[in-house]
Amino acid sequence: MVEPAVIAGITDGVMGHLAQFGSPQVFTKERPFLSSMGGEGQPQTHAAMVSRIVDFGYDVQQAIEAPHWLMGRTWGTKVQDLTLEGRISDLVANELKRRGQPVKPVEDWNDNMGHAQAIRLNPQTGFLEGGADPRGDGSAIG
Repeated sequence: MVEPAVIAGITDGVMGHLAQFGSPQVFTKERPFLSSMGGEGQPQTHAAMVSRIVDFGYDVQQAIEAPHWLMGRTWGTKVQDLTLEGRISDLVANELKRRGQPVKPVEDWNDNMGHAQAIRLNPQTGFLEGGADPRGDGSAIG
């Protein structure tokens, strides 16, 4: 059971909680909404996915498949650069470099950038939407 003190509001009816064990999860109206793997990148993946869904109207699969970025280290590396998946345009990467941000490009669909899964109850249709990350080995069926 999650203590009310562990639940923190994010925006627009979407709530998040950090479980004592396992991956952080985001809830909406007390229902599971999304979860991700990724070590130090988990909060970055969560923030990006919630913003894509709530602010930009992506469906859950689009939000999961969008190119990932990771600021700082992951999985024991000591690099503090901004890592960008290859599907992020060169224009963006070059502008970040021009402004002094160290950038480390990686290949498309890099599994070190974290994996995410999501289930959303569409409030307009009442249908469940599922999404699974092609960077990992999960799947959404139904």
